[in-house]
Amino acid sequence: MTAVADVRRRIPGAPSMWFFVIGDLVIFGLYFVVYMYYRGQDHALFLQSQARLNLDIGAVNTVVLITSSLFVALGTTAARAGKVPDALRLFGIGLAFGAAFPFLKLVEYVPEILSGITPGTNLFFMYYFVMTGLHLCHVLLGLVIICFVIRNLRTSVEPNISLVETGATYWHMVDVLWLVLFALLYLMR
Repeated sequence: MTAVADVRRRIPGAPSMWFFVIGDLVIFGLYFVVYMYYRGQDHALFLQSQARLNLDIGAVNTVVLITSSLFVALGTTAARAGKVPDALRLFGIGLAFGAAFPFLKLVEYVPEILSGITPGTNLFFMYYFVMTGLHLCHVLLGLVIICFVIRNLRTSVEPNISLVETGATYWHMVDVLWLVLFALLYLMR
């Protein structure tokens, strides 16, 4: 019983990842505050520009990332329980859902860019492309990290649970960032 209590008391994953995650959240938080300031300065421009976004793709991307995070969380639980085949399957499903995000972002970006909407169009689109582009980079890195977790699960006699938890921590941060971006850029009126 004490071993279970000890696991519950420790922070999952590597402390260095938590340092990175907290730092990243602070940086994005500053972007969000600055975005809100400028949005307040020219509310009409931001609303008009926001209306050009594809809300359907934004919503599907939200579902894709939440579903991916669910499978990553379930995979982490399975890995902790020593159910490596289940963890592999769950992380694989999480990876597949996560990989849909960059594809959908391209489906969204290409028509915008082809119609002349770029970061130089106006202040809203500068923030939109910069913040969603940075997030997309985080998603791509997260997919690489999940691949390392899967490799660890597949090749290790005894998987490194700290690596599994560290990868999951990063992936959940990516998910949280998207939820805020989706609310700010697509939903907030």
